[in-house]
Amino acid sequence: MIKQADYIDLGVKEYKEAWDFQEDRLALTLKHRDEPGGDSDVGTLILCEHPHVYTLGKSGQQNNLLIQDEFLKKINATYYRSNRGGDITYHGPGQIVGYPIFDLEKLGLGVKEYVHRLEESIIRTLAEYEIPARRLEGATGVWLDTGTPRARKICAIGVRVSRAITMHGFALNVNTDLSYFSHINPCGFIDKGVTSIQQEKGNPIPFEEAKNKVKAHIGEIFGIAID
Repeated sequence: MIKQADYIDLGVKEYKEAWDFQEDRLALTLKHRDEPGGDSDVGTLILCEHPHVYTLGKSGQQNNLLIQDEFLKKINATYYRSNRGGDITYHGPGQIVGYPIFDLEKLGLGVKEYVHRLEESIIRTLAEYEIPARRLEGATGVWLDTGTPRARKICAIGVRVSRAITMHGFALNVNTDLSYFSHINPCGFIDKGVTSIQQEKGNPIPFEEAKNKVKAHIGEIFGIAID
């Protein structure tokens, strides 16, 4: 039996609204776990964009946000402390934010393998744009030119797992305004840069096209039908 996941595109959604939506889907996924005949339903893949927002994970340090409240308002950004793992990151227009609400018990995966597969899904998406990407030892996410002084992150990953059900997820820079990253130490790093598909290719990328590629590769890597 092919495992399946629902697909929901929230479009542009405020961060807190998307967070609340994730919580609702998590509760629904947990409820379905105990229903007879529901073994093929592993949860929901949510994709969206956020208006400018900085989020700090549970292990993050407040001082990695380099600006104060007044400047946040000036650049039309908001700030939230999140219950995901990881440090600080930025979300904004032109960035694909993915929130898989997946039941790891039904997928037969541990957290480490789950994160590994998320990374692999993004790596394969980037390969379609002829961007060679990989993992960085000791850090989550997807990177370019690892092992060199030019190492830079193109996709951040920060997850939370509650009763073997995942929340939060990844943020892939497609046509992102990278100047917003200058106001933080991204993911706590002070010696590494950030990039986007647009930055690497020299031109804007059709956003819906990129979103469909991400969705397809997640389905492939996790062995699930997403619709």
